[in-house]
Amino acid sequence: MSVTVSPISPGIGVEIVGRTGPELATSEVAAELRKYLDEHGVVIYREAHINDADLVTLSRMLGEVVVAPMGGEKDHPEVSAITLDPAQSTLAAYRAGTFFWHIDGANDLVPQKATLLTALEVATEGGDTEFANLYAAYEALAGEEKARFAELRVVHSFAATQRLAQPDASPKMRASWDKVRSGEHPLVWTRRSGRKSLLVGATADHVVGLAEDESRALLDRLLDWATQPDFSLRHHWHRGDLVIWDNTGILHRAQPYTAASRRLMHRTTLVGEEAVA
Repeated sequence: MSVTVSPISPGIGVEIVGRTGPELATSEVAAELRKYLDEHGVVIYREAHINDADLVTLSRMLGEVVVAPMGGEKDHPEVSAITLDPAQSTLAAYRAGTFFWHIDGANDLVPQKATLLTALEVATEGGDTEFANLYAAYEALAGEEKARFAELRVVHSFAATQRLAQPDASPKMRASWDKVRSGEHPLVWTRRSGRKSLLVGATADHVVGLAEDESRALLDRLLDWATQPDFSLRHHWHRGDLVIWDNTGILHRAQPYTAASRRLMHRTTLVGEEAVA
C-alpha cells in the first residue's frame, strides 16, 4: 500500500495512511515522526494496528520510555491501559480527569515529552480525543499580551483537575489529591530553542499574585483562546489508530465516555527532556 501524508489544518495535525504493524517500529518511521511532531504537533497513523511490542520499540527510538505507574501490561511494563473499566486498570477512577484540557505532568518540573496512544477498542458513544496547539496560540497573541504574560507564573496541581472531575468528592479524597506535588511554572514556556508556548489547562490552579477572581478569569480566557478551532482538532478513533503528540506544547482531552462503552487504549509515554522555564 502506498503511504499518503495529509496535513489536517494549518494550525495542527497531520494524518498518515498506509503504514501498519511492524512497519511502524523502524528508524525510518521514528525519523518521520520527529519531523512531523515538530511541524504539526499531532501525528495520526490511521488503522495502523501496532502491537505492544512494536509500540514499545518505536517509543524507545523516540526517547526514554516511562515505566507505567501502578504496573503496566504483563509483558510490557511501559504500556498503560487507558480505560474507565476498573477491571482493566487500577487508575480507572482517575480517568475522568482526562475529560478536561490538560498536558500530562504539568505539575512536574519536567513534563513528559510525548505520548503514543493506540486504540484497541473504540467507544460506542463519545471517546473522541481533542488536541489544541499551545505554540500556535501563543504566536497569535498580540505583542502587548505576550509581554504581559511573560511576567506571570502559574501554580499547576493534580488537585485542580480532580476538583473539576469530582466536584462532590469527600474531604478525605480531597486531602489525598493535595498530597500530590504541585508545581509553579511561567505562563509562557520558553524552550532552549527559543520556541514559546502557553502553559494552561485543567491543572492550572491559580496565577501567582493575582486575586482569585482575576486569576480564574485570565486562565479561563486563555484556555478558551488556545482551544479555538484555528488551533485545535478532534480525532474520531477507528480501531487500530495510532496517535502521537508533543505533550509539552499540545493540550488534549477525551470526550466523555462510560465504562460500558468498551473504549480501551494502550499508551506509552516518553520521559521529559526539558524543564519548564
